[in-house]
Amino acid sequence: MSQSGKIADRQSDLIGQTDMLKIRSLSALCGSDIYLKCEFQNPGGSIKDRAALQLVTDAIERGELKPGMTIVEGTAGNTGIGLAVVAKSLGFDLLVVMPNDQTPEKTRMIEMHGARLKAVPPVPFKDESHFYHTARRLAESRDDYWWANQFENTSNMRAHYLHTGPEIWQQTDGKVDILVSVSGTGGTIAGNSRYLKEKNPNLEVWLADPDGSGSYAYLRDGQFVSQGSSMTEGIGIMRLVENFAQAQIDYAVNLPDQDLIAISRYVQTHDGIVLGSSSALNVAAAFFAALHRPKGKTIVTFACDLGERSASKLYNVNYLRERGLNPEPEDIAHLKARYLQDGSRILKV
Repeated sequence: MSQSGKIADRQSDLIGQTDMLKIRSLSALCGSDIYLKCEFQNPGGSIKDRAALQLVTDAIERGELKPGMTIVEGTAGNTGIGLAVVAKSLGFDLLVVMPNDQTPEKTRMIEMHGARLKAVPPVPFKDESHFYHTARRLAESRDDYWWANQFENTSNMRAHYLHTGPEIWQQTDGKVDILVSVSGTGGTIAGNSRYLKEKNPNLEVWLADPDGSGSYAYLRDGQFVSQGSSMTEGIGIMRLVENFAQAQIDYAVNLPDQDLIAISRYVQTHDGIVLGSSSALNVAAAFFAALHRPKGKTIVTFACDLGERSASKLYNVNYLRERGLNPEPEDIAHLKARYLQDGSRILKV
């Protein structure tokens, strides 16, 4: 059966309505169906296009963002690309503040889409030189600047409540059992969890958290404490922000970077799917969740962005070795057995 695609006037009109792809190899291994929401299909190549569009359109409707103004945002990369696409589509200039340790793939894309980029050193949030504070100060310095503020602006999660969640519900015919998501700002997990739990209160929502993030500890103890670090960019947080505060989370699991190597190489080899680091964490956590639930479940997670944006890290042997990681992937049977025995990693919220 043939299917017609969209005809659009501008790139921002193409955001959303992404496909869903079954990961056949891992589904066979766990006995449940694991699906990827293919967010790399958005014109900016990531799920952050959705938040970018909602942030901007809501601000226009509220009268905060007017023609001739410049959008300002601090980001680890993908939101900057998404805002660059949206800004160019709707006739705005964009100034992005980003840590200078992010992948060069993201830096290039922001500039290629016409945004100005200000790179700053990666520092703790309490440091006033942090990219978030730098973006805020810049936005406050001029009347013709508007700060998107993706962390606290709940238009971020609204994008997923209004659009992504309904798409998942429709695509699964309302039969989704488990939603698995990483969290940076919290917009994705908040908007989707709130919508889907309204449709099915028994749906389980799992947070996938990397080393170096304090979200798992916060859900467990009420304090943001982290150990180690992760190659995942823009994932995890060390403070409570308004979007994450809206999330309805049932379980959380913390997984190390070494697992991302095993999962990404396995689906690359067996399914031809190239996962970015955040997507690999999502898929690893989805596989973990599936192994701790009865077979026959429908599990949905997100391919957050294009896998090629992780080429210089997750798929770079020298980089992995420099981080003390083994580039050789763990055998999937061993990973599965380890996951089955490691139920203590599951935090019930």
